[in-house]
Amino acid sequence: MSINPNIAEIASLLGETSRATMLASLMDGRFHTASELAYMAAIKPQTASFHLAKLVEGKLVKVEQQGRHRYFQLAGSEIAQLLESFLAISPPPEVRSLKQSSQIKLLQDARTCYDHLAGKLGIQLTDSLVTAGYLKLEEKQFLITSKGVKFFTDFGLDLDDLKRKRRSFSHACLDWSERRYHLAGALGHGLLTHLLHLEWITRIPSIRAIKITEKGRTGFKEVFHFDI
Repeated sequence: MSINPNIAEIASLLGETSRATMLASLMDGRFHTASELAYMAAIKPQTASFHLAKLVEGKLVKVEQQGRHRYFQLAGSEIAQLLESFLAISPPPEVRSLKQSSQIKLLQDARTCYDHLAGKLGIQLTDSLVTAGYLKLEEKQFLITSKGVKFFTDFGLDLDDLKRKRRSFSHACLDWSERRYHLAGALGHGLLTHLLHLEWITRIPSIRAIKITEKGRTGFKEVFHFDI
């Protein structure tokens, strides 16, 4: 009898295509209805509900009831990290349409990884912060420097509030499309939220891609010194 945790149980949940697609869709960090997830996975709502029940039972997804509606979200940032690791070692999808090719390009350029930025934008932003001396990478953690404390504070982030979150503050997350580390944790989430508030970026509905606005292109060049 094995005394180890049951890896096979989790692997079986990830091994079904529709469930894997819904989990990837939930990587945007937001709540979604079963109907929305069914549309994203191209399956019937009843089928989606069946799979979501399995994911909730397996503690990969959590559900909240609001009136007659049920909303689903990834169970936590550690689940998102697990999925991002799987994405990093997974083969690329077979492109079968121009629409699919366009969506893949959008995700590679800029997307959310649960609650922080990923893709080329996430990597460029992280590289800029490291090059400027605001962050330094040590053993899969981005450490904020004294110079960085001043920069983030001046930029509008409340670092004390972010540090009070019951989670990692600034860990390094492996980007599945770029195969490099981007900034995650409470600091990464705070930065994403602030950029959305500044209207430098906006979310693209239905997929977890991010669009950079003209205001954002100017801001990234002026503040972080890169073009995108």
